Amino acid sequence: MADRQTIPIIDLADPPDKAACELRTALTDVGFYYIVNHGVPRDLIRATYAEVARFHALPLERKMQVRIDRHNVGYLPMKGDTLRTSVVQTVTKPNFNEALFIARDLPPDHPEVKADRRFRSANQWPANLPVFREKIVSYCDTIERLVLRLMPLYAGALDLPPRYFEVPFRDMQYKLRATHYPPQEVNVEDEFGIAPHTDTSFLTVLAPNDVPGLAIRLRDGTWMDAPAIPDAFIVNGGQMLLRWTNDRFLATPHRAVNRSGRERYALAFFCDANIDWPIASVPTTFGPDKPPKYPTTWYTDYMALYQKRTYDLLAAENA
Repeated sequence: MADRQTIPIIDLADPPDKAACELRTALTDVGFYYIVNHGVPRDLIRATYAEVARFHALPLERKMQVRIDRHNVGYLPMKGDTLRTSVVQTVTKPNFNEALFIARDLPPDHPEVKADRRFRSANQWPANLPVFREKIVSYCDTIERLVLRLMPLYAGALDLPPRYFEVPFRDMQYKLRATHYPPQEVNVEDEFGIAPHTDTSFLTVLAPNDVPGLAIRLRDGTWMDAPAIPDAFIVNGGQMLLRWTNDRFLATPHRAVNRSGRERYALAFFCDANIDWPIASVPTTFGPDKPPKYPTTWYTDYMALYQKRTYDLLAAENA
């Protein structure tokens, strides 16, 4: 187990300037960091894990009633995705996990839901699972508020005005991936709970977890287990962060393998800007000697391509 100090710890009780400086170091050196004193109640985290375990314990036929759709909400069955988009490894085996994807809980009469706009649908909720929806939505609302608290720190880390990201991240796009990783056999070659990959998001917030399994790939190519720090969330950047920062901040590859002998659950909250916001390098990250590396990107285009390449269930249906 690596020394926990290798992944920086950012205390949200510290002055914003200090936290922003530490964030800049974390995202340029490691690409991952912990946050403490975040204000998310421990009971809320535990209750959310309990609801996720309750959902995954349902019979497969009940879970398949809300199977994942073109909007990337719903249930992804065991071995339902293969990370062909990995930039660090040629992945040929599907991931050994199952997951439920939850987005912002838009009502059925929302204009974008009625128009069937891509990635702005209503969620698919399992039937006859009392309080499940309410508890999951409560968790999502809480983590969204936490993300908004982080936005001024990202602005400071990029030498931008504190409120720079306020408008882009109003009504942000997010997905909660509530994942179940069954115990894996020790000697199965190239089988992962989730294979080495980088996230697509601007940032990902991973809930505290008592069951180990996460490892990150350091810049020298070695893999390091991410130690569990009690009550600390883990945050990392993804491909959208690369585009916003012109590769200044890292999208660090990571993987998960459950060798614990126990059932492992994970709560990964993927965050991006408003669906209509053009994603391009912020002004402090490019200049005459370093032009923008990426063309302006929109969430819908990027995620539609990612989903097509990754989710085997949908690819088979569309073949």
